[in-house]
Amino acid sequence: MTNAQDILRPLDQELVWQRELYKQLHRHPELSSQEEGTASQIEQKLTEFGYAVQRIGGTGVVGVLSNGAGSTVLARADVDALPVTENTGLEYASTVAGVMHACGHDMHISSLLGAAKLMADGRAAWSGTYIALFQPAEETAAGSQAMVDDGLVTKVPRPDVAFAQHVMPSEAGRIGTTAGPVLSAGDSLKITVYGRGAHGSMPHLAIDPVVLAALIVLRLQTIVSRETQPGQFAVLTVGASNAGTKSNIIPDRAELLLNLRTYDTDLRTRMVASIERIVRGECAAAGSPQDPDFEFYDQFPLTTNDAATNERVTAAFTEHFGADAVFHATPITASEDFSRIPDAFGVPYTYWTVGSVPSEKYRRAVADGTVSRDIPANHSPFFAPAIDPTLGVATAAYVVAALAYLNSPGQ
Repeated sequence: MTNAQDILRPLDQELVWQRELYKQLHRHPELSSQEEGTASQIEQKLTEFGYAVQRIGGTGVVGVLSNGAGSTVLARADVDALPVTENTGLEYASTVAGVMHACGHDMHISSLLGAAKLMADGRAAWSGTYIALFQPAEETAAGSQAMVDDGLVTKVPRPDVAFAQHVMPSEAGRIGTTAGPVLSAGDSLKITVYGRGAHGSMPHLAIDPVVLAALIVLRLQTIVSRETQPGQFAVLTVGASNAGTKSNIIPDRAELLLNLRTYDTDLRTRMVASIERIVRGECAAAGSPQDPDFEFYDQFPLTTNDAATNERVTAAFTEHFGADAVFHATPITASEDFSRIPDAFGVPYTYWTVGSVPSEKYRRAVADGTVSRDIPANHSPFFAPAIDPTLGVATAAYVVAALAYLNSPGQ
C-alpha cells in the first residue's frame, strides 16, 4: 500500500479546507433534486482540481480524471438533505428552516472531494482513470435513475468497479464491510380502497371503507408472520391510514401507505402478490363498489455487494487502517439507490460504512446497553457525526479502495 501512503501524506493539510467545506454544506442543506448551490460548489472544486466536469441528471455532477493506461474506478457520494428541523445545537447547524443534513451526505461530499484532490495531486503514484460522481436525490430514490436516464453510461468512461460509502452511528475510525446484501430493497405503496359514503347514523346505507381498511391492516400482518419463512428477512409497515373528515360522516374511500423491506427479490415479488391478494379479497368481502388502486413510489433497489470486490477492498482497508479498524458489518434494513449506477454499466460494486460517533461515547453506550437511546441515528434531528476522525477516515477510504484497482506507474 505504498502508493496509498504516498497519496495520503498530505491528508492532514487537505482536511483543513474539508472541515470548513463540511460546515458550510451543513449550514446550507438542499432538498432532493434542488441541490443547485451544492452542485455548483462541487463543480467549482472539481474544475479547480483538474477534472473534466459535467452536469448529469439535473443536479448530478461527475468529474473524470484520466491518468494513462489502467483500470477505471468510480466513486460516488450522495448530496441531498432531508426535510428535518435540526436540533443538534451545533455552531454550524442548518440555517435553512425545516431542512437538515440529517443523513451525513455533507460528510460524503466533503470526503469524496478530498479524495478527488488527493488523487489529482498524487497522479505520479497511480495510472488509470478516476471518476468522482456526486449523485442528487438519494433520499427520494430518484437521483441515480435521473443520471442514468440522462445518458450517464454514454457520457463518462465505463468503470471496471464502483464504490460508495455511508457514515453511520457506529464507532468513529472503524469501517464496516460485508459481501452480499448490505442494504435492503425498499418499496413504498399507496393503496386506495373504495366504499359507499353515508351519514354516520345510517351505516346500513354505507359500505364503510374505514372498517375495510382496518381489516386489511390486520390481515397484512400475516404476510410476514405466516407467509414468510422464519429467519428470512422481511418488513411490512403500514405507516399511514387515512379516511374521512368528520365523526358523523362515513367516507367513500380510505388510503393506506405501506413500506416493504427485503433482501431477496423473489421474496419481494411474493410479498407484493400477497398484498394485492389480501386487499382484493377484503374488498370483495366488503362488497366494495370499485377495484382498489395500487400505486408504487420511492422504490429503492437491493444493494448487494460483489463478493470478490468486497474481499479486495476489505483487504486493502485492513492493510491500511489495521485489522482492529475493519469489521464485518451486519446488513442494514435501510435502503439506497446507488446500485442503479453500477448496474447500468454492468459492473461490480461494493458499499461500506464509516463510523461517526466518538469512540469513548460509543463504547460507553454499548457497555450500558443504551445505544438506541443515547446515539442518534441517521435521519434524527440530533444526528451529528464527529468531524474528526470521521472525515479523515472517509476520505482515506475512498483513496485506498481506488488504489486497490488502479495501476502503479509502469504496470
